[in-house]
Parts: sequence; C-alpha cells; structure tokens
Amino acid sequence: MHIDEPMLADTRRFNRLLAWAPRLKVSNMIVPRIGQVLLRLVQIGADGRMRRRGLSVERIVVQADGLMVQVRVLRRAGPVRGVVLDIHGGGWVIGNPAMNDRLNADTVAACGVAVVSVDYRLATRATVGDMIDDCCVAARWLLAGALPEYAQLPVIVVGESAGAHLVVAALQRLRATPGLLARVAGAVMYYGVYDLAGTASVRNAGPDTLVLDGPAMLAGLRMLTPGMDDAARRHPAVSPLFGPLDGMPPALMVSGGRDPLRDDTLALAHRWRTVAEVELNLVPEAAHGFIHFPVQIGRAACAHTHRWINARLERCTDSVCVHAAADLDRPPA
Repeated sequence: MHIDEPMLADTRRFNRLLAWAPRLKVSNMIVPRIGQVLLRLVQIGADGRMRRRGLSVERIVVQADGLMVQVRVLRRAGPVRGVVLDIHGGGWVIGNPAMNDRLNADTVAACGVAVVSVDYRLATRATVGDMIDDCCVAARWLLAGALPEYAQLPVIVVGESAGAHLVVAALQRLRATPGLLARVAGAVMYYGVYDLAGTASVRNAGPDTLVLDGPAMLAGLRMLTPGMDDAARRHPAVSPLFGPLDGMPPALMVSGGRDPLRDDTLALAHRWRTVAEVELNLVPEAAHGFIHFPVQIGRAACAHTHRWINARLERCTDSVCVHAAADLDRPPA
C-alpha cells in the first residue's frame, strides 16, 4: 500500500479533530442497546440508497444446527466474479450488515462481486461463542453452494474490528470441513481483536488514544467474557490468536499505527505467515476505524483492498475454488 507525506499530513489534521471527540467504551450493556436503536434510525432508507446505486438488496434467513441467522445480499446486474462474505464490526455490541453499505457497494463496483453480510447476534443478548456460531452457520451455508448462481465462484471473507475476530474464529471452525475452507480464496482483516485477554498495546493504552478509550479497553473485554479469567480468555475457542491456523487462506491484514489494537494484528500476521501468504499493512498515524473517515489514507486503504481482492480472484482457478459438498463432514488431515 502506497502512503505519501500528503496522506500523512491529511491524517494528522483529522487526528487533531479526533482528539477532541469522545472515546468509545463499553461500561454496561444498556448504552449499546440505545446505540443500536439510533443506528437503525439513521439507516432508514438504506435499501433504497443501495438500489439507486444499481444494486439489489435481499434478506435471506439461513437455518442450520438449530440456529436461524439472517444475511443481507447486495448484488449488481450482470455477471459476478466472486462473493464477499462480510462480517461487520461494532465491538460485538452494536452493528448490522447495513452499516457497511458504502464500503460494500464500493467493493461490488470495484471487484465485480456480490456481498453477503451476516446479521449475527450481539453481546447484549449473546455470548462470544454464540456470535461465532452465527458466523459459522452463514459461512457454511454460502460455501456449500446455497446460492446456486454463485456456487462455482471463489469467496473472500472480510471483517473489521470485532468482525475480524469473528472472521478468524469462523475460519478456524471451518477446519473441520476442509472442502469448504478451501473454497475461501482470501481473507481481509482490518484492525482485529484476536486476544480477548488483551495484547501489550491494549494493556498499555493510555488516555491519549483516538476513537477507543484506552484505559477502558481491558474492562470492556472482561465484560464481554464474564466469568472468565485471563487464561480462559486466551483459550482458542474465544481468542483466535491462539488457535490453529493450518489450512488458512492468503490474508490481507491492516491496522493503524495509532490503534491500541495494533499488536493483535502484528501477532496474528506473524503466526499466519507460517502457513499462508500474508500481506501486512501497518498504516502510520491511522486510528481505529480509519477506513470510515474522510481521509486520503482511508480511501487509499480501501482501494488497495480492492486491488488485492481482484488479484486473488484472478489467481483463483476452478480446481482451487470449487469443492464437493461431500467434503462437509470430512475431518482435517
């Protein structure tokens, strides 16, 4: 990813504004519920905005393993080269598929893909394990060819922040069905959280952090994992940094130099590249969530991701991307 001095200067100017803004923290589960209501209010008309961009919007209820999970599908008219499975962020406590509409619509246009977004349960009414379950149900449904028109196409999995955590956790679960995991042509993770006990950059985060409230981050992770000590929080079932990575697809990992979660990405990239190709971009001056901000460096990161996805789709051959549903229950070698 190319970064020049004007981009950095632009980011520094925006960071001075962020320094005056309130930091995000989770101190109880009441405030996120209110935030979720407000989010849905500002999203009124979201489907219409997507249709004005030439995209169709469809909601599908996926049922498997006793669970019902809704996905939201954005499609363009005409041929599609691949499918993106999108898992939104929001600290596990807020968010829904429509919150990434702008980014997903841009990806549809730049990469010629359809986007399937997962409406997983949130921590206000679910555990971390429940959220991983929801994402696994949606992933298996898509990878097993439930959308027949896309059954022969490669899949790219994309997640941001808490969504990146769920991406890695779901991919690790998919190791139990290697035929499905092998259909994943690549994974894109933006500034994820992979150690729920807190990496060094989280534990050392002070009050000068941007976007996220540094001193409150550990308390937020502990609220997310009630009844656990740090050893339990580092169990691979909830902290994918410590889980098995064999069989993982090539990955693009992005974090910001001013993000207190940066050590999570650095540590995961270090382990991931022992089993698969990894491109790591630690973006100088960038804060958590920077791809949503009106800064040049955020637009450059998204454009770079589009190029990376296009390259993965071009390299993906039928023999790599199409696998029989008979592999569904075959254990990993």
